[in-house]
Amino acid sequence: MIKIIPTLILTLMISVTFAQGNKAELTCYTKYAKVFEKRGANEVIDGTHDDVIISIRKGSMADCFYGKVTMKNGNIDYRNMFLKFEDDTYEKLELRFKYKEKEKLVTVVNGISNVILTEDEELVNILFVKSIKPKKKKYAKAAEPDFDL
Repeated sequence: MIKIIPTLILTLMISVTFAQGNKAELTCYTKYAKVFEKRGANEVIDGTHDDVIISIRKGSMADCFYGKVTMKNGNIDYRNMFLKFEDDTYEKLELRFKYKEKEKLVTVVNGISNVILTEDEELVNILFVKSIKPKKKKYAKAAEPDFDL
């Protein structure tokens, strides 16, 4: 009996520790991706878009910034992406991309660009948040019956 109680306590502590370790923390990218997945997005047209989110991820970390990109012939010009400052000015995003010899075509599927890989193994995505479709209407539920029988 004396050995059972410490064993149970140890087992509980280990299970709580593993349960907390398995809980994945949501990043800004995964939160946006869930919205795009659930609602869908309208087609992104060619032109300059100054209302995008630029997500830069490495490992389990992610940062999301407001930015500006240009679409040409259905592809993002990833060599000319800009990050937005708080005073509404822009600065060119200077990343070293893995693609040197041949230009990679970066398309947009469901409002999110294909992954752009940097030399530092960072993953970059462009999120066109203005193209997210509105929430679908919900059916009005009837009230529970409340009759005096």
